[in-house]
Amino acid sequence: MAERRSFWKPVVIAAAAAIFVATLGGTLTDIGPWYQNLKKPSWQPPDWAFGPAWTTIFALAVVSAVTAWRAARQDNQRQWIIALFALNGFLNVLWSTLFFALKRPDWALLEVGLLWLAIALPMIVFWRISKTASLCLLPYLLWVSFAAVLNLTVVRLNAPFA
Repeated sequence: MAERRSFWKPVVIAAAAAIFVATLGGTLTDIGPWYQNLKKPSWQPPDWAFGPAWTTIFALAVVSAVTAWRAARQDNQRQWIIALFALNGFLNVLWSTLFFALKRPDWALLEVGLLWLAIALPMIVFWRISKTASLCLLPYLLWVSFAAVLNLTVVRLNAPFA
């Protein structure tokens, strides 16, 4: 029974953390009048596409976390896994706070570089213990790269912000 519980424990914890971050970020994402009135590039995906994209990204992040956790051979590796995902979750929510809640896409643009690094760093670290865990974060890195270009374009089309 203890083996069964230890099998599911990292899955439940990672899933709960991902749901928490996604819910908090989603709560901060207000696509009301302010957002609708921003000038956006013609190549921006439709609003409905962001939900499925983020759901997929968070599901893959859970797979990455659990896979890395199980592949880790030492407690200090597991502590790093937790720290890296906690940092990433914080920066993910911070971006939504800056862009949507504070209505400062310019500040969000500065922060998105840190978010990008908070995805790339676990990919590098996890590569040594689990290539699968590392590769599960690739769609997230690509999406945030795209989002950074989109963020830059929104800033250029709408600046200055106050």
